[in-house]
Amino acid sequence: MSAPDAHSADQFVCPAAGNGLLPAELRAWMVLLAATGAVEQRLRSVVKETLDVSHDEFLILCLLAEQPRTGLRMTQVADLLGRPKTRLTYQIACLQRAGLVTRTSVCGDKRGVQVAVTDKARALLSETSVLLAGTVRQALADSMGAEQRAALRALLPDLAGEPSDN
Repeated sequence: MSAPDAHSADQFVCPAAGNGLLPAELRAWMVLLAATGAVEQRLRSVVKETLDVSHDEFLILCLLAEQPRTGLRMTQVADLLGRPKTRLTYQIACLQRAGLVTRTSVCGDKRGVQVAVTDKARALLSETSVLLAGTVRQALADSMGAEQRAALRALLPDLAGEPSDN
């Protein structure tokens, strides 16, 4: 079996335009969800092996790494990731025990907690970013065939004409 066919079962089947109940935007959204799921599935093991954290903890680290060094309030992290605050508290505690985040009280707000990544976390993310980005790129390539890419281009026609950041 050739490499492109190796993951053809992973590809979300997207019906041709006009043949299904769903409009093009919803079909494209389903394609995007399937591709995201494929990326998450592939990333789980790579993230665990390279960073020794869960996928959800990895998402927290990525979000915080893109913020100023002061970090974000816990409520902002929960809102941005769409996670329950109680689950986030547990995940932050795990990351803190691993030395990857710090928690500090917000000045003037006794209930507010600010979370930021540590230098250790920044170094780990820097060391593994090429591998992790390659994993994302390969998972997308393996899970999205010509029909899936066409569905996304139909949803975002300007996307095809934009220059690549690579």
